[in-house]
Amino acid sequence: MSAVTLRKVTWRLIPFLFVLYVIAWLVLVNVGFAGLQMNTDLGFSSTVFGFGSGIFFLGYCLFEIPSNIILERVGARLWISRIMVTWGLISASLMFVRTPAVFYLLRFLLGIAEAGFFPGVIYYLSLWYPTAHRARAIAAFMTAVPVTGLIGGPLSGALLEL
Repeated sequence: MSAVTLRKVTWRLIPFLFVLYVIAWLVLVNVGFAGLQMNTDLGFSSTVFGFGSGIFFLGYCLFEIPSNIILERVGARLWISRIMVTWGLISASLMFVRTPAVFYLLRFLLGIAEAGFFPGVIYYLSLWYPTAHRARAIAAFMTAVPVTGLIGGPLSGALLEL
């Protein structure tokens, strides 16, 4: 792959995937901030909230491998798009939570929806980048995590003030 092509691929893929990963981490971080107000507003105990937060990872772990098997069959572009759409719909439906059962269900479904995103992106990057350039591309993508740490708290605080 020529340097010009590599640069074009990088400018096209990395910023977009970076933003998606920031969103992924914001979803994980925001539930912790929202819990403070949500427990009061909905009358949830910290046990209910803790279980609801944790059940996300059960869905995520159970569907990680099946999600990546499907990704390989249907293609990374299509499957990552599906992940983002279902993830957004389920995240938005969390505003309708009124009972612990609905909170548990939606958090579990959110874990299922998000399963496969990170390894899917790594697989997708491996299709575009030769081995010599892959680590740099993955590192650029993964800088989304500390960036989310910087903006997650203030953004969550601002959203809770609305």
